[in-house]
Amino acid sequence: MTLDQPIETENTPMTPTVPTTLVEDDGLGIDRAFILQMAQIPFIAGILVVLARISHQLWGAVLPNTTLPNLGPMVVLALAMILAAAIDGYAFKVPNWLTLSTVVSGWVLGILHSMQVPFDSGEGGFSSALMGTFIGFILIFPALFIGGMGQGDVKMQMGFGSWIGAFYGAAGYWYIVYAFCAGAIVGGIFGVVIILLRRRFGQSREMFGQIFTDLKDISTGNVEGTQERAHARRPDWIRLPYGVPLCVGFVGFLIWKYTIGH
Repeated sequence: MTLDQPIETENTPMTPTVPTTLVEDDGLGIDRAFILQMAQIPFIAGILVVLARISHQLWGAVLPNTTLPNLGPMVVLALAMILAAAIDGYAFKVPNWLTLSTVVSGWVLGILHSMQVPFDSGEGGFSSALMGTFIGFILIFPALFIGGMGQGDVKMQMGFGSWIGAFYGAAGYWYIVYAFCAGAIVGGIFGVVIILLRRRFGQSREMFGQIFTDLKDISTGNVEGTQERAHARRPDWIRLPYGVPLCVGFVGFLIWKYTIGH
């Protein structure tokens, strides 16, 4: 027996030594699952880029005489947004492996366009992809700041902006705004329907008043106490998978642009 081991007596039973384990969460949300997701992003982003190329080639083979531009990459983007919305509708959370991979793959497409690689019919470069990502973030940041949306919804919007910027260039900046506005309208309609079904009119009216006040404070730069009030509202917040209306706005805008708006 060594000196650092406890002495077992009749009244003091030996206590088994518990082995020290690795800390899995450092308090910043950086745990083993998060690290694994981050490691997956380059590979999934690469898959999305390859799918954009394949879709571009299939579009040209299947629709050789169409008057539409080759929208193969936009089909891949639409499918990614639909998948994100489906996951959000089921789990109320959009995973990083999908949203961040969409952001990164949009940047890669922009880099290919900047290098004039004949990859697809996209016209935007890396700077346009970055600007599209930034516009997507700025549009949705106020809602994130007051707790109205989750981080997954923000990254989903940024991924959409990244691809739109890479595909359309500067012309796509307004497309990001239009698609976001369409998604916000759809989200508002969803919210009203849920309120009517739950019959929480008084509580919802008071909450909307608080949200309007917070948004007004943010617009004037007076953000003191905004997040604290948002946190206090959270237990009574009507949960809405906002990835669903965002997806409807994104995909709906693209469909409108090349049908009614074409």
